[in-house]
Amino acid sequence: MQKTVQLSLLCVALLSQLHAQEITLAPLEITSTAIKTDELRSTDAVEIYTAKDIEKAHVQNIYEFLNKETSVFATSAYGNPFLQKLDMRGYGVGDGYQNIVVTVDGRKMNNIDMVPQLLSSISPSSIKKIEIIKSSGIVLNGDGANAGVINIITKQSNDKEISFYIGNYGLVDGSFYIGHKDDKLSINVSGEAQKSDGIRNIDASGNKDKNKFSTANFNITYTPTDMLELRLNSGFTYTDVIYAGTMTKKEYDSDPSQRGTAYGFPSYIVKQSYNSKVIGAGATYDINDELSLNVDVSQEKKKSIFSYPSTTEYIYNSAKATIDYNSDKMSISAGGEFFDGGLIRYSSAPTLNLNKRNNALFMLSQYRLNNFTFKAGYRYEKVNLEHLGAENNTAYLDGEELGLNYLINKEQSVFANYSHSYETSSLDRLFNYFTGAYMGYVKPSKAHNYTLGYNNIKPYNKFKISLYYIDLKDEIYYYADPTYIASKNTNINKSHKYGLDFYDKYLINQEFNVALNYNYVQAIIDDEKINGEDYSGNKLPGVSNHNIKATLNYLPNEHTTFALTEVYRSQAYAADDFNNNFAQKQEAYTSTDVSYTYAKDNYEVFAKINNLFNQKNGLWIKDNAIYPVNFTTTALVGFKLKY
Repeated sequence: MQKTVQLSLLCVALLSQLHAQEITLAPLEITSTAIKTDELRSTDAVEIYTAKDIEKAHVQNIYEFLNKETSVFATSAYGNPFLQKLDMRGYGVGDGYQNIVVTVDGRKMNNIDMVPQLLSSISPSSIKKIEIIKSSGIVLNGDGANAGVINIITKQSNDKEISFYIGNYGLVDGSFYIGHKDDKLSINVSGEAQKSDGIRNIDASGNKDKNKFSTANFNITYTPTDMLELRLNSGFTYTDVIYAGTMTKKEYDSDPSQRGTAYGFPSYIVKQSYNSKVIGAGATYDINDELSLNVDVSQEKKKSIFSYPSTTEYIYNSAKATIDYNSDKMSISAGGEFFDGGLIRYSSAPTLNLNKRNNALFMLSQYRLNNFTFKAGYRYEKVNLEHLGAENNTAYLDGEELGLNYLINKEQSVFANYSHSYETSSLDRLFNYFTGAYMGYVKPSKAHNYTLGYNNIKPYNKFKISLYYIDLKDEIYYYADPTYIASKNTNINKSHKYGLDFYDKYLINQEFNVALNYNYVQAIIDDEKINGEDYSGNKLPGVSNHNIKATLNYLPNEHTTFALTEVYRSQAYAADDFNNNFAQKQEAYTSTDVSYTYAKDNYEVFAKINNLFNQKNGLWIKDNAIYPVNFTTTALVGFKLKY
């Protein structure tokens, strides 16, 4: 941290005070839901990031943007950069991602097994906006929204751009976006391809953890009349990854790029290909100026092939229909949602044939009265977990949201909200991975979420702060028996979390601006006894109490931007350390990044150095079982053309 402060001061002292482009801040509109509002009048704690924010960050994927710019944390837990785990509001690096619903243009990206959301399927160049709604969103998004929702909205514009960059360790990336938009027709095509020669050794011969992926998406919107909009979209993503195993603390301290001998698959290389194909269609019919009908359907087919061997095939069918009413004072969205997801896992063990079906009805309303905004909503959801030849389970769940916002003046507001949310078990938690034997029902987790917040948005300063408390019953986790005999997926009887989210973006002058995202969280196990062990009063492992992300931007003129970013997460208990007694803790994470951008006319050149001071970072599973992550300095340089 001291080096970062010194570097920041040096930048401020040396860089000249030349004229820069005019910059102002204003409340951004929330567009990912049918209930229209903006971040100043929202009854929820929200974060909104635009295409310009993503563009300036020059990230390799959306995971990197979330991890460095937002209150969400992304971790390449097992070495797959394209399938990373997300965490928000203290649910931990182990299972936090299953408590966050991620949508892209309204389609849920969550899986029915313990595979994280495939955010690498969305090229950063195709994104219009990212909206993060914390401890809310259960009514419209349902199962899995305990920590909140991340809504990703893609572009519909006339933009045309191509981007290319190269970096050390054989990193090469190319992406494009081509859009057309007029009064009747909107068409956009985007794609990206990336490959890396790898950083870590995976065997004695010096082979590396290589990876590559490619993705493309096509969207078309046709408006034959002023009242009707028709939508069609499709996309594919192909990923190939070679995994590197864990290592001991001694190996990590000596050289985190080496092979590692802790445990894993040292006798042969573990490869995975993970592919996804999506097709969707939708329509919106405006009955009148205030009332509209929306219908969207989609199908996703996925296939995962591991080399040891294991093959899993997925097919997801989903449909959602809403009738939406919007006037100056009131907004209502009511409808139903259907999801039918199946997977077949082929391996040396008996084949698993599993299904998860979600059927839901919901209604969310918002009413505006002078400076007050009121929100109320309810969702009823039936969830079936099915296994051919074994016990089937059905859960009947309900979610509620209540919110209040008071607009103090045109720049300030206070808000309070409550939500009751839930998360049902992933299907593979119910069965032994190797034998396919049924292991027992894992109950849905249920959360009572309370949030108080304050917003102050001025042309030169955007300030947000919120306090939250989460009361949980049956939080889902994996009990890792040290002897491996009694290991299983199960529930924590009672637990709670509380914390503070702080965000401030301050325009010091037209040359300098700074953004700070700070999160404080405590995650406590109140009552849990298992296999003779008592976790009551312990902290949930894998949760850092302090998380800081800060960026200093310097704009010496209208074409040039220098950025200095610091990311810090305090130490935590290792991911499996529910007893809080392991000899080794999760060490603090720190990374300092610098970037340079020069944009003029229709072109842009950029360069970036990640982990400038070559800090070692890793993910601790248990003692002497460490996955190195972002453990060395990497750099890239590239260009972008726009038309």
